[in-house]
Amino acid sequence: MELATAKAVITGGASGLGYATAERVVGAGGHVVLLDINDELGEASASKLGEQAAYINTDVANEASVKASIARANEIMGGITLAVNCAGIATAGRTLGRDGPWPTELFNKVIQVNLVGSFNVTKEAAAFMVNNEPTDDGERGVVISTASIAAFEGQIGQAAYSASKGGVVGMMLPIAREFAQFGIRVNTIAPGVFLTPMVSGMSEEVQESLGKQVPFPPRLGKPEEYADAVEFIYGTTMVNGETIRVDGAIRMQPK
Repeated sequence: MELATAKAVITGGASGLGYATAERVVGAGGHVVLLDINDELGEASASKLGEQAAYINTDVANEASVKASIARANEIMGGITLAVNCAGIATAGRTLGRDGPWPTELFNKVIQVNLVGSFNVTKEAAAFMVNNEPTDDGERGVVISTASIAAFEGQIGQAAYSASKGGVVGMMLPIAREFAQFGIRVNTIAPGVFLTPMVSGMSEEVQESLGKQVPFPPRLGKPEEYADAVEFIYGTTMVNGETIRVDGAIRMQPK
């Protein structure tokens, strides 16, 4: 499948990895619907992308919100061939901190957004993909979720984040196996330390320090490099049920 004819829904699409992916799809000639909770940024991002883009306010942790947004996106684009899950939060805290045990409410919030949110979008988008005309290979759509290297080497204070991203990796293969009968591929990208809005808010000194921890290239990942991975997965039919690390060979230390 080619991005030139893609009809993509992208969560967290107003900024960072999601926006870079949207730019790539639109630049290739495809259409996108950005799903995000930041109305001001979402509207501005869609406007910047032009007539091939639209924005819908969506809370990925809310099943009804996702169902309505995906249905609306399908209506806007006349179908959905690609779903990319980039929405996420990285709330951190030690399980046993100075103020006592970390609140389960905060742990659950991370799980709901990062893991349940990805599941919500995956199933709702796939429900429309099954209606697409298959390619010569029988392909009808592609789902790509965003994990993290924290799924494999979580640091101290990342229990919730690592659990959520580990869950994203864990559910990918069984869903890919299930969706095989529909011609829908399911994959996951596990980025390393990337220059996202969260990292951009850090000082230049901290950013440089983080970049130097990467073996090669010794720098932060660029959002467009995440988009490279999305384009590769979308265009390579044999890539299915796989987690691809895009991390410059970094392996995170305990803290």
